[in-house]
Amino acid sequence: MTHPIFFALLMLATGIGIPVMAALNGSLGSKYGSPAFAASVLFFVGLLISVGFLFAVEGGLKSASKTPLPVYYYLGGFFVAFYILSITWVAPQFGVGNAVAFVLLGQLMSMAIIDHNGLLGAPIHPLTARRAVGLAFMSVGVFLAVRRG
Repeated sequence: MTHPIFFALLMLATGIGIPVMAALNGSLGSKYGSPAFAASVLFFVGLLISVGFLFAVEGGLKSASKTPLPVYYYLGGFFVAFYILSITWVAPQFGVGNAVAFVLLGQLMSMAIIDHNGLLGAPIHPLTARRAVGLAFMSVGVFLAVRRG
């Protein structure tokens, strides 16, 4: 089993990459006058990398699921596309910091609901008073971070 510190550092690096990706893709979309083109480039590069990883690291697709999966299992792509198109369009106009901060706020809200109810196959982690206070502090932090002046 991989150590939790590794997971924490990997997710920290991922978090660092999100505003960088938003700034790069926002600039690309602005330069070409098309957030959809910038998103397409991002998805194409991402497809090449993920297929390369699938074969080089995982050795290809092992086997298809023998159990029929609910259609909503495949909706992750919808949310990725919605995020990429939104951030690419909004970040140049609203600011990368503002855009990412409100994405973070949305993530905090949805993760609390998903964890508390064990939605979409996630393990249940009840929303305790301690977690609620932590989320409240993080939410206030988001608003303080984007406030100008």
